[in-house]
Amino acid sequence: MNILIVEDNLAHLKITEYILKKNGLPAKYFVVRDGQEVLDYLYRKNGFADVEKYPLPNLILLDLNLPKRDGREVLKLIKEDPNLETIPIVIVSTSDREEDINYAYQLGVVGYISKSIGFDKFSEELGSVVKFARS
Repeated sequence: MNILIVEDNLAHLKITEYILKKNGLPAKYFVVRDGQEVLDYLYRKNGFADVEKYPLPNLILLDLNLPKRDGREVLKLIKEDPNLETIPIVIVSTSDREEDINYAYQLGVVGYISKSIGFDKFSEELGSVVKFARS
């Protein structure tokens, strides 16, 4: 299984990787740091052309607050693309605003995890994301 982590904050990225590995999720992790880079990865541009090295993910963990291209825009673009729309996306964000949560679910995300729910709850929810991955 391949999981694409879209996270610009290094501390949040380290915590996310730690939790995923601690939970023993059988996956390869790929990391991109901004909204444009995730699109480059998915569309095989700017250094991501090698399909063997950068396979399409079985799951995307997407932050909403990203530089270059906002996560909301990235989510919309992915879900509008017939070649990408079936990739399950879990939002992992500091935003727990009702409008962000509603927007994400309206566009078809399979889960929404707030980073501000406390480490134990965050760890529990993030540790179970593998159930959303497509096989």
